[in-house]
Parts: sequence; C-alpha cells; structure tokens
Amino acid sequence: MNKTDGMGRLFMVFSLPVILLLTVPLIKMTTGPSLAMLWETLGDKDVLFAIARSLGLSLMAGLLAFALGTPLSYLLARKNFPGKKIIEGIIDLPVMIPHPVVGIAILSLAGRTHPFGRFLSNMGIEIMGTRTGIVTVLVFVGIPFYVNTVKAGFESVPVRLEYASRTLGAGTFETFRRVTLPLTWRHMVLGIIMCTARAISEFGAVVIVAYHPMTAPVMIYERFTAYGLKYSQPVAVWLILLSLLLFIVLRLMSKSAVQYHR
Repeated sequence: MNKTDGMGRLFMVFSLPVILLLTVPLIKMTTGPSLAMLWETLGDKDVLFAIARSLGLSLMAGLLAFALGTPLSYLLARKNFPGKKIIEGIIDLPVMIPHPVVGIAILSLAGRTHPFGRFLSNMGIEIMGTRTGIVTVLVFVGIPFYVNTVKAGFESVPVRLEYASRTLGAGTFETFRRVTLPLTWRHMVLGIIMCTARAISEFGAVVIVAYHPMTAPVMIYERFTAYGLKYSQPVAVWLILLSLLLFIVLRLMSKSAVQYHR
C-alpha cells in the first residue's frame, strides 16, 4: 500500500509540468485583457459575426459528419472486408497531416483551374472564398472524430441483439432503427459535438480556402498580424470560453453515456 502511494505521489510530481504547460499559458492569456476590453470586444459586430460564423459552420460540419459518417461507422464496426485497415488509416489521416495541406489538397481538386472545380462552378457551387468551402474543410478535419466515436458506439452494441431482432422478423433497417440506433444515439451526439469542437478551432485549412468570410480563428490571426496581441487576445479569450463550454457539455454527455450503458 505504501509503495502504491509512493508511486502515486511520484507520478503526481511528474504530471505537474504537463499540467502547468497546459494551464499557465491559457490562464495568462484569459486574464490578460481587462473586463472592459472583453465587453468592448463582445460589442464589436465583426467579432460577433466571426464567432457566430465559426459556431454555425462548425455545427453544420458536425451535422454533415453525422449524415455522411454514420453509414461508414456502422460498416467499419460490423463488417470485415478487404482494405478495411486502409480505409481506417485514411479516416485518421486528416488528424496527422498539416492542415494547410488539407486546404491546398481541396483547392487542387475543387479550385477554378481544375476540371472538377470548373464543373462545380458551372453547377453554381463555389469553393474558394465561400462558406461552402469552409464547411468542406471543416468536415474534412472533423469527420475522423465523428467516425471513430460512433464506430466505438456501434461496437459496444452486442451483435446478438441485432440477430435476435432479425430472427423475430424485423428487417435490416428496422433493426437499425429500433435496436441499434437507440443504443448508440449518445455516441452520435458525442461525435457531432467532437467534430463541431474540432472544427471551431480550425485555422490552417480554412485560411487557404477562404480568408473571407472570416471565421474566429482567421480573425484572431488577422488582428494579431495587423494590430498585435492587445487586439487579438480578447477575441481569443471568447473563442476559448466557447470551446470550454462545448467540452464541458461533451464531458457531461460522456458521463451520461457511460452511466447509461452500465
């Protein structure tokens, strides 16, 4: 028992630098601007529009991840097929590659100089400098979080329950609707929140595809390069508070999901 306690204290000592590394810069930044400056920033319509734009487009990306990623998540959780590991690796790729590369990759395909980009333009769909382009890159960088979360949810549902439902005469889609979906919808909500939270902070890919209309991260960068730390810091504080609120919701829902499955 004493040895265990000693190891715990030792690990606490070694954990302290990590905790300080994560908390001190954030505390320093969030306490830097005065309350008056924060309220003044909140009254800036450009800031409000940028934050609202980030939140709205990120939520849209989360909902698109739900629509596009749910069938893939179920397929990966329930089926074994050639190339499955390759697909799983491709899904995780956006997490690893530099995000400006994501923006460049999307423009190389959907830019006006590419045949596919010209086809989209003829269809009235513009990627460069549009909200459509922003949502596209947000889905790209956020969908791995959705797919992996929901895949774990589907894997947690015993296959025998689906087999039993089909044995009783229910079809595949009815089994999914009545058995699988009620047991995994919390994971889907968590996946949407995680995708949305990841998308809110995206800068590198967005700034390549659409500097305007400005999202909050792009505005922070623009104000920092143009006016310095004083004018960019309050916007960053509000974005951090928004992200913190989302992750509090995420944690609460995660706890609720765990208790539900118990």
